[in-house]
Amino acid sequence: MRYLSGNDAEEAMHYLNLAAGIAEKATCERHKCGSIVVAEGKVIGTGFNSPPADLGSQRRCSYSKDSYDKRVTDKTCCMHAEQRAVFDSLKNNPGKINGSRLYFIRLDEDGGMAKSGEPYCTICSKTALDCGIKEFILWHEAGICAYDTGEYNTLSYNYRDKR
Repeated sequence: MRYLSGNDAEEAMHYLNLAAGIAEKATCERHKCGSIVVAEGKVIGTGFNSPPADLGSQRRCSYSKDSYDKRVTDKTCCMHAEQRAVFDSLKNNPGKINGSRLYFIRLDEDGGMAKSGEPYCTICSKTALDCGIKEFILWHEAGICAYDTGEYNTLSYNYRDKR
């Protein structure tokens, strides 16, 4: 991982702001998240979190994660913003996703951009790795960080909640 600086950090903040605009569309009752995939300076895919096909019948935001069987690995009802951005890229720009960057942001309770914690979602990291996304971009307390997708996947598998 590396922290971006100068023009690279300014460009990344521009894309994180675009992702924040996408996050405003999220219908998840727990968190509002947005992602964009960028290739060659152009947004090729966008995504926000909400139930599959945005079907209210699939909503389980109020369910306790402890209520699921241990074999249920993803205990959220919503499609992740990163998944949606990847799917959108593959649908609309399939030849451009290899070597791209994925930007992710979460909104706080007031609708402002929230800084991210450490990588932890193996669902999104595996998806991005498999389709050829080169880097994940997150905004941390220390600055905007670029993770090689392979590193992001490894860190996600090694994540330990520090709460």
